[in-house]
Amino acid sequence: MRRALPPGFRREVDLLAIGASAGGIDALLRLFEGVAPGPRVAVVVVLHLPPGHDSQLAALLQQRLHWPAREASPGQPLAAGMLHVAPPGYHLLVEPDRTLSLSCEPPVHWSRPSIDVLLQSCADACGQRMAALVLTGANADGAAGLAAVAEAGGLTAVQEPAEAAHAAMPQAAIAATGPDFVLPLDGLRALVRALVEAPAP
Repeated sequence: MRRALPPGFRREVDLLAIGASAGGIDALLRLFEGVAPGPRVAVVVVLHLPPGHDSQLAALLQQRLHWPAREASPGQPLAAGMLHVAPPGYHLLVEPDRTLSLSCEPPVHWSRPSIDVLLQSCADACGQRMAALVLTGANADGAAGLAAVAEAGGLTAVQEPAEAAHAAMPQAAIAATGPDFVLPLDGLRALVRALVEAPAP
């Protein structure tokens, strides 16, 4: 478990999965500030949202970050350089054929979409070719999912709890599996940049 990103760090991945809850919008905006979409890596995002309301999250991220962003829909293929955002009221999953699916299965940790559900599906679909980040939040969602990513050989990182708007979710993720990195958002931004901006081989 490292508290700093090594100089010149690089790792080839196809998928970056990110989970956040309370305080997550600000964290996502800071995480991607100044990071350009890359040619290889698709990004999937679960942010806990209240059900029954239209979400403007994809539009907000696209406007503020200048990344292509869209709300996930069933059968949609993962696209490199795209932010795929879970819609409210549905679990988001990545299938083995690298398409997206939605589920109305019961909430996990009182949340649908659930970070655990997303990360567990990503681990099954992408294994060591993925990275997962758990950010601020007020419950334990994401801990079991991050453990599944680690078990599958994927890269794991958690926001430094002392910096997070709500420390419970990062603390639970750290307790569940010693992640590869525990970093403040500035460090996580450098990690994301190293993952997504590397040129295609």
